[in-house]
Amino acid sequence: MGWEIWTKQLDEEELVENGGYEEYSSSSSRAAGMNGNGPSKLVDPLEDPLPGVGTYEDFNTIDWVREKSKDRDRHREITNKSRQSTVALLHSVSDAFSGWLLMLLVGLMSGALAGGIDIAAHWLTDMKGGVCLIGFWFNHEHCCWKSNEATFQDRDRCPQWQSWAELITGTSEGAFAYIVNYLMYIFWALLFSFLAVTLVRAFAPYACGSGIPEIKTILSGFIIRGYLGKWTLIIKTITLVLAVSSGLSLGKEGPLVHVACCCANILCHLFTKYRKNEAKRREVLSAAAAVGVSVAFGAPIGGVLFSLEEVSYYFPLKTLWRSFFAALVAAFTLRSINPFGNSRLVLFYVEFHAPWHLVELAPFVLLGIFGGLWGALFIRANIAWCRRRKTTRLGHYPVIEVLVVAALTALLAYPNSYTRMSGAELISELFNDCSLLDSSQLCGYKQPANTSETGVGNSLADRPAGAGLYTALWQLALALVFKMMITVITFGMKVPSGLFIPSMAVGAIAGRLLGVGMEQLAYYNHDSFIFKGWCSPGADCITPGLYAMVGAAACLGGVTRMTVSLVVIMFELTGGLEYIVPLMAATMTSKWVADAFGREGIYEAHIRLNGYPFLEPKEEFEHSSLTVDVMRPKRSDPALAVLTQEGMTVGQVEALVESTHYSGFPVVVSQESQRLVGFVLRRDLLISIDNARKRQEGVVSASQVVFTEHAPSVAADAPPPLRLRGIMDLSPFTVTDHTPMDITVDIFRKLGLRQCLVTHNGRLLGIITKKDILKHMAQIANRDPDSILFN
Repeated sequence: MGWEIWTKQLDEEELVENGGYEEYSSSSSRAAGMNGNGPSKLVDPLEDPLPGVGTYEDFNTIDWVREKSKDRDRHREITNKSRQSTVALLHSVSDAFSGWLLMLLVGLMSGALAGGIDIAAHWLTDMKGGVCLIGFWFNHEHCCWKSNEATFQDRDRCPQWQSWAELITGTSEGAFAYIVNYLMYIFWALLFSFLAVTLVRAFAPYACGSGIPEIKTILSGFIIRGYLGKWTLIIKTITLVLAVSSGLSLGKEGPLVHVACCCANILCHLFTKYRKNEAKRREVLSAAAAVGVSVAFGAPIGGVLFSLEEVSYYFPLKTLWRSFFAALVAAFTLRSINPFGNSRLVLFYVEFHAPWHLVELAPFVLLGIFGGLWGALFIRANIAWCRRRKTTRLGHYPVIEVLVVAALTALLAYPNSYTRMSGAELISELFNDCSLLDSSQLCGYKQPANTSETGVGNSLADRPAGAGLYTALWQLALALVFKMMITVITFGMKVPSGLFIPSMAVGAIAGRLLGVGMEQLAYYNHDSFIFKGWCSPGADCITPGLYAMVGAAACLGGVTRMTVSLVVIMFELTGGLEYIVPLMAATMTSKWVADAFGREGIYEAHIRLNGYPFLEPKEEFEHSSLTVDVMRPKRSDPALAVLTQEGMTVGQVEALVESTHYSGFPVVVSQESQRLVGFVLRRDLLISIDNARKRQEGVVSASQVVFTEHAPSVAADAPPPLRLRGIMDLSPFTVTDHTPMDITVDIFRKLGLRQCLVTHNGRLLGIITKKDILKHMAQIANRDPDSILFN
């Protein structure tokens, strides 16, 4: 997802060069805070900071420590000024309130977009089956709402809505009408998928895929310019509607997280505090991820937990509160739009009347095992297919691939009513509990001889399966095989594609099949020791819809490895609060089983496939290596490229920068002593020298570059020295050569470092970057270490 775009922007040579000492730029450059926010002192002190100093290039990692230090200094300055005047006090209050205002705007914008996406997707999905005569902009349900001819049994039939066969041939019966509808279904599916992939390819290549692997990488501090830009937002919103409507086996939930993060990133530019600080912006993006899940499922609390458990790298308490507020605003906005037309926020509202029994934990755990096995199998199969896409000619023809998969999906899906309907509609059908008034084929039971034998409330007692139910079960079994196979090749194509709904659909089908089986077992064996005592004849003992719900959670957990957030999302999604224990049992079992085959979830697997520099916080480092084993330079490598605090000329510094491609340089006392003084970013160095040549008199190649506090005395005829102490990090993070690597890895994770210098008795030995750690971990796991950062 996005790999070929990168190779368009950076050729192979540049990729190698950027690999240098990884993003070997100031990892903990607190010079910004300690040296006056980083303005270079060039001959004469400059009052304003240089534009570009302290910023980051594309495909680099931010320096968390420096960004936090900059924000602390900014906040301290505003607080001090607020005591001096009323205007400054008002500025201080507005600065403190700006975060909450930004969250409000993110919630409103994301909720409005999600509502529009839901309405448009529903309309285009129904267009594949027919059109409304009283207004083509009405979907099937809205078209038949006010119809007097629609009956309860045939509530989907009304004169105002006509299928394509009725419009073209004048009749909806017969083989010819069926073929016309079949061909029109395939035509619309191909048209929607073609438009989706073409728009992505032409206008916003970053709009493809789920977006969650890249969001995770960005939240860990990596910079991918344009990934959260306005064009990506516009194209992703449009193509998400088209991709979902085409009938491809994908969902809109993952991409909605990307959409919400795009909204947050764009709105961040309205506030200086967030526009100029990458770490602060990532706090907003963490909250936006919560908003994305909130509007995708109508689960605001689950969204906050999803951001905390699955996506965010740095999640302080303040971000938790703001995420909660933003998710609340987004959910309220979506509820106000009412895209589902049922006055409910949740996607699949269920009302189960029968309580679950302790004996049922066994089939729930069985569903957990199925979910774990399916998750592990899906990840391996999908990664193998995506790797094949990247390494063969298949990846060169994304439009043809999407059209072929869309045609195949439509061709196989139409004959089966359960694969023909949208993913959300299918899951809603499977979650449904059969009631007295239900006309669904899944409720095709034989009517009991004594019609007074009903369960609790509107639900029916357990009954023997009828012909309609047996037909439905066969169709569901075929739908299960179809969904499992087609989702593997669909996820990762060059259209927006989420994984939540397809995974839940697979689990819901398996759960419904098991639930019906358990129901029939209980009906025919209610006197056996398993059911005796709690399942009497004429009682509503087993709820197949509950099994579908548990199966959906198990499969989604097996694929994503979510646990706490998944359970909360599921009970928010369905309203089934009393079924938390079955959901917990299935989800935990699913995770344990899937972890036995590999600890990576689908998003982590795609991060690794694409070579993003991401240090997984959940992964333990168990090797006994030391920093000296991992640091560079190695024994056979050239010496470390360093700057001396004085004695080098501008020409020598420029020559060093030109001859290397590292992103930063340690500053030492002298080449002989190698005592560490500080660290300087390559980007800051070039900007400062270039600015000095333009704005300062007397700066030439022979000018001496000094990083000391006081400029050394120079000869009368010599050019004035160039003082660059202001851009130097005076306290870079260091470890000794005998520090265990597990401690070093923890330091990198918890502080978000880009690199750490290695010393021995204060003498500089080498450097360890995030890329070095990732390469080392790849070697330990017998993977290709050169795949890290870029492919």
